[in-house]
Amino acid sequence: MTIRILALAGSTRAGSFNKKLCTAAGAALRAAGGDVTQVDLRDYPMPLYDGDLESSSGLPPQAKALKDVFLANDALLIASPEYNSGISGVLKNAIDWVSRKAPGETPLACFNGKVAALVSASTGVLGGLRGLVMLRSILGNIGVLVLPEQLTVSKADGAFDEAGGLKDQAHQERLRTIAARLVEITGKLRS
Repeated sequence: MTIRILALAGSTRAGSFNKKLCTAAGAALRAAGGDVTQVDLRDYPMPLYDGDLESSSGLPPQAKALKDVFLANDALLIASPEYNSGISGVLKNAIDWVSRKAPGETPLACFNGKVAALVSASTGVLGGLRGLVMLRSILGNIGVLVLPEQLTVSKADGAFDEAGGLKDQAHQERLRTIAARLVEITGKLRS
């Protein structure tokens, strides 16, 4: 059984540490047997969620395109930066648009029953931990089973090598463990 996993970073910055962490996680997921689709939220520019805009025009084309990617996958790996002790606006906005029900669709079809793994990288000493607490709460409230295992990479400005991989062996091993767990649990729930 193929486990399809959507990997994304909650940052649009070109040099984002969370994009680097997402790429490293994608490699770990593939090594664990996952079929990974990695997206960049920069490729899906959307207006801020607005119920009036949704009522008058429906989902914006980029929100619909991102929603289709979510629907095509069984699980999520999110590398979330921490902005002022929370998640980034671009990540929250993407979740808000993708969560909207389309005609003939069950509520929260992109999220309900999916499994997610969370990771974060930050230049701070907590490695983005406070943002993951918020993201875990949001996802749990929309029907996502969020794995208890997570990885936070502190002092991220020195945590990656020139190829974009994690320098710390303990971080690499933790990422491999999380990837294997995400593939395993998703497979069990799908069977």
